[in-house]
Amino acid sequence: MPKLAVFPKAFMHALCKDGSMTVAEWIKLAVKLDVEGLEWYAGFLEMADEKKWSLFRSQVEDEGKVIPMMCCSPDFTHPDALFRKKEISKQKYWIDMTYALGGTYCRVLSGQRRPELQIEEGLKLAVDCIEACIPYAQDRDITLIIENHYKDDFWEYPEFAQKMDVFCELVERIKHPYFGINYDPSNTYLAGEDPLELLKRVSERVVTMHASDRYLVEGTIEDLQREERGSIGYVERLRHGEIGKGLNDYDAIFRELKRVEFNGWISIEDGVDGMDQLERSIAFVRRKMLQFW
Repeated sequence: MPKLAVFPKAFMHALCKDGSMTVAEWIKLAVKLDVEGLEWYAGFLEMADEKKWSLFRSQVEDEGKVIPMMCCSPDFTHPDALFRKKEISKQKYWIDMTYALGGTYCRVLSGQRRPELQIEEGLKLAVDCIEACIPYAQDRDITLIIENHYKDDFWEYPEFAQKMDVFCELVERIKHPYFGINYDPSNTYLAGEDPLELLKRVSERVVTMHASDRYLVEGTIEDLQREERGSIGYVERLRHGEIGKGLNDYDAIFRELKRVEFNGWISIEDGVDGMDQLERSIAFVRRKMLQFW
C-alpha cells in the first residue's frame, strides 16, 4: 500500500515569502490529517537556520509522522557554467537538508526553458548536472526524483522538460537506482498533453507522486498555453482544485500504478481553498488507494 503525505500548497507565500505562518504552525495543522508524512519545501524561510532542522524533524516525528520528501527547484539549464555550478552546490545542500530531516527523496528539475535554449543543449546541461548530484545523494541513501513539472512558483520561464518527449528523453539518459520520477498528472495538461499517455511511458520509473487536480477557471488549455510562455509564476486561468473533481482520471492513474506495483509516497498537493478541502482531497485519495491496493 502506498503511503500518504501532504504538501502546504495553500501556505507557500506565508511560509516562503512573508513569514505570516511559522513552520511549527504548519506542522500543528498537518499532523492532524489522515496522512503518514509531511512533504517539505526547501524554501521555507525558517529552513535558512540549519539549527532548526533537527527541531522540525522532532516536532513531526513526535506526532508519529515522518518527512519523506523534499521539494526544491534547481535550474540546471542556465547558459552560464558558474551559475550551474552554484545550482549543483544548492542541490547538494538540499540533499543534506533532506538527510537531516530523515527524508529519502529529494526533487530535482531540469531548469527553465529559456527561449534561446536548443533541446539537445538543454538535455546535456540538465543530465550533466543531475548526474553530478547523484553520487552525493547515494552516499546519504537519498533518491533524486525528477518531476514532470510545469513551472516553479518563482521562475520566469516554464520547465525545460515540460513536454513529454523531452522529459522521457531526459529520464532515458539517466539510469541509476538513486534516480526516479515524481509523477504529477496535473502538470501534463499544461503541456497540452495526456497525463495517462505520459504515465504509461514512464510508470516503471515512478517512485513518488503528487496527487493534485486542476480545473480551468475560464477559456481552454490552448488559451493557457499561449499565456504561460514567458510569464512569471503561475497563470490564473488554470487552478488547483479539490482532488477528484478536476481533470484527472484517478481510476486510470491508480490502475496503471498498481500494475507496475508502485508502493511509494503519494503527496497531496491541495488545500488552496482551506483545510476542509484538503481533508476531502485526502479522503478521496485514501479511498482510491484502498480500492486499487
